[in-house]
Amino acid sequence: MKQAQEALLVLQDGTVYRGLALGKKGTAGGEICFNTGMTGYQEIYTDPSYYGQVIINTTSHIGNYGVLNNAEQESNSVKIRGMVCNFFSDIHSRYTADGSLQDYFERANIVGIHGVDTRQLVRYIRSKGVMNCIISSEILDPAVLLSMLQEVPDMSGLELSSEVSTKEAYEEGDPESKLRVAVLDLGVKRSILSNFTERNVFCKVFPAKTSYEELAAWKPSGFFIANGPGDPSAMPYAVETVKQALDAEKPLFGICLGHQILSLASGISTYKMHNGHRGLNHPVKNLITGRCEVTSQNHGFAVSADELQDTDNVELTHVNLNDKTIEGIRRKDKPAFSVQYHPESSPGPHDSHYLFDQFVGMMKE
Repeated sequence: MKQAQEALLVLQDGTVYRGLALGKKGTAGGEICFNTGMTGYQEIYTDPSYYGQVIINTTSHIGNYGVLNNAEQESNSVKIRGMVCNFFSDIHSRYTADGSLQDYFERANIVGIHGVDTRQLVRYIRSKGVMNCIISSEILDPAVLLSMLQEVPDMSGLELSSEVSTKEAYEEGDPESKLRVAVLDLGVKRSILSNFTERNVFCKVFPAKTSYEELAAWKPSGFFIANGPGDPSAMPYAVETVKQALDAEKPLFGICLGHQILSLASGISTYKMHNGHRGLNHPVKNLITGRCEVTSQNHGFAVSADELQDTDNVELTHVNLNDKTIEGIRRKDKPAFSVQYHPESSPGPHDSHYLFDQFVGMMKE
């Protein structure tokens, strides 16, 4: 760190944590959540699904391997609002790194705090439930920060995909490929697109609010509904697009937010979770094969298990072994399926790469 100056973290319920500033001097607020991954912090910070959130990294040391400006970016910019950690390293030891995490955060205008007992903080949030927070290294009066925190919007009912989605359609992969996937960009990660192009699938990535007619006019072999931030119930435009795509009887695959949108399009509601799932080691059982997968996850909303049970045309395919929440579904009457977790797993395990092969196989048929 260039200088050790005090910083404050104030939670929505008035709880105050004191620590030291990291990143850019300033003030930032958002929904606080924790990621238990031991590595992959740059991939986390640039994942559009974290837009509007403050991340607690539960790993003790953050910043010790620096950053790579391109290879480990999941989007073209840092998407988190702020970061909280225990120990922030002002040096990095990876010889291939392009620079330090401190410089990276300064360039991205990210405010953070370290020197916080993250174990105690995570236990507190797990008990109390997710809430908003504010970090400041310029205002050190908790009462002032708590007042400012009232202006930070609640994640429930918040539509954010249109803010992180591409503004103009673009293409990825080989234009000569026989397989073409129309990607509805609700906050897509680069590693998802890489999993398609590595399988010789040509992708065209469309803005979040693209109509079904425009997607279909490109004559895709299938549709992919991407991950992204915010409350899925605040996205009727995406739900309507998916409903129309289902009627086209072409293969459709959704990941994370895309999974929730497919559920809503199938008449199954979503809800805000007490904590959410964010980490690299969540056990999920594939009910079709009976195999258990170690999965990478990042979501604060989930699909209603009770409503799924009462729906005739949707089948449960994957379940979380920690809390029995819905991790995967497929339509019985349409060539469509989705998972709540991240099979591209960047960062994380590769147990679930088969889902991309499954989607490619459906398009070839």
